[in-house]
Parts: sequence; C-alpha cells; structure tokens
Amino acid sequence: MTAPAPRITVGETSIIYLADGYGVHNPDTMMPGVDWAAHPGVLEDGQLVLTFGSFLIRAAGHNVLVDLGLGDMDVNIPGFAHVKGGRLLESLAAEGLSADDIDTVVYTHLHLDHIGWTSDVAPVPNASETKSATGLTFARARHLMAEAEWRYWTGEGAAEMGGPDAQATIKPLEGVVEFIRSGETIAPGVTVEDTSGHTPGHLGVVVQDPSGAGSGAVFIAGDIFHAPVEIDDPTCVFASDVDAEKARVVRESLMRRPDTVIAAGHFNNAVFGRVTAVGGTHTWTPIGHTPAAG
Repeated sequence: MTAPAPRITVGETSIIYLADGYGVHNPDTMMPGVDWAAHPGVLEDGQLVLTFGSFLIRAAGHNVLVDLGLGDMDVNIPGFAHVKGGRLLESLAAEGLSADDIDTVVYTHLHLDHIGWTSDVAPVPNASETKSATGLTFARARHLMAEAEWRYWTGEGAAEMGGPDAQATIKPLEGVVEFIRSGETIAPGVTVEDTSGHTPGHLGVVVQDPSGAGSGAVFIAGDIFHAPVEIDDPTCVFASDVDAEKARVVRESLMRRPDTVIAAGHFNNAVFGRVTAVGGTHTWTPIGHTPAAG
C-alpha cells in the first residue's frame, strides 16, 4: 500500500507534495562556511539530503503544478551531489491524475531540479549532448513564470551551471511560456509573489481560501529555503544564489509571517511547517505527513 502523500488543505483547496526524487549533496559545496557541528541532525552521514518534487494545487476544479521536479535521471555530479529523479508522473497518478489533467504549470524559477519534466527529455546536468525534445509533458497546461526569469536564463545566465538546458527546456517553451507579475491570480485563491534573489525572477506561490472564510495561507517557497539550517541561521548562503544578500532578505521576510504555513519542497523530513520564533532565533516546526527521500 502506498503511503499518503504529504498534503494540507486551505478551505476546499488541497496542496499535495508530489515526490520525484532526491539528492545527496556535499554540504560544504552547497552551503559554504556553515558550521555543521552547530546544527546537529541536519546532515545524514555527513551529507545534505534534499528532496525534489512538485506541489499539486487542486482548487475549484483547477489542477496546478508548482515546479516540475528533477526529471528521469540518476546522475553523479562530482564534488556536488548524486541526484536521482523520475517519480513525478507516478506520484501524480497516485492522486488519480494524468499529465493531461494539469491545466497550469507555474515555475518558481528555472534551476534544473525544478524543471525536469518540462518536456520528454530530462535536462541531465553536464551531458555531452542533449536530445531534442518532441513535446511538453503537460501539453494542455499553461506554462507560467516571471519574465525576469526567462530573460536571465536566455540571456546572461544561459551558460551558468544548474540552469535550464536549451534543448530540453528552453526550446519546448518558446512561443508557449506566459509571463506573470507579482500579485496575479493563477487559480481561485492562488497568487504569485515576487521573491527574486535566489534567481532574478524567483516567484513564491501563495494559496488562500478563495471563499475568504479562512485567514491562513500556504506559501510555496521554491528555493527560498533548501534546508532548516537556513531558518536557524538566515545568514547562510546557498551556492546557487544569484544575489545572496537579496535571497537572505527574502528568507527573513518570509519567516515573519506567523499565520503562514510554508511549503518547502527540498526539506527531507517534512515539507510543510511553520517558522517559530525562539528567543532571538527561529526554528522549523513540521506539520503533516513525512515524505520519504528514497
């Protein structure tokens, strides 16, 4: 029997974490300068384990995917990580849905572990050659992102490690991608918010009760957070932050939202939780079911 996927509800809206895979990362490469001894329990056998996946929002007849996981791959990136994906469509099927049932895809940003199922070709990092994609995985869906994100990765960031592959991601989206601005609604009760810093067009996705009956919200954070250590010590810098200082300001701002549940898709032990102030610091308090990394 398959364990229930981690999920939370806001009024009649459901937010479900769809697992795709996981990565075992070199912590000193990914978060340089962190004193890991001061953060017991974060590392597993000396490694930083991050989950990869997507958030499914089921709101008033709409099926929205926030980010598209890593894709179907099992790759070692020397000095950085061993990453493995490929479960997203299986996780979606467990919710009784197929790719054709998705009406909207919204990208928080275009790092490779958030775009893996864009097309029928996985964007394998450091591949000597990438096959040409023949179509979008979610062909019936709108594909949404911030314009600044698209412009960066098709311009000055095109050669940057960890960004979207031209054949697997950029070409399939050309002529299809739609740009959205901070504050726009993409489904009933679902809006996007500018959280640029980690990347130039990074978006957060805010889910509220469209009826207005409830006051709480769920904030799908993309790469604002990668691991709870960034909550314990918000001065942390993640290796792929394009603007580390701006990313820090965004993290600290999100931690000051007491009525907000944070959906942190990379957190290995629980993707839904709240940030709680403890003395002069903050801590992560998980809620809901626990996802499995493997």
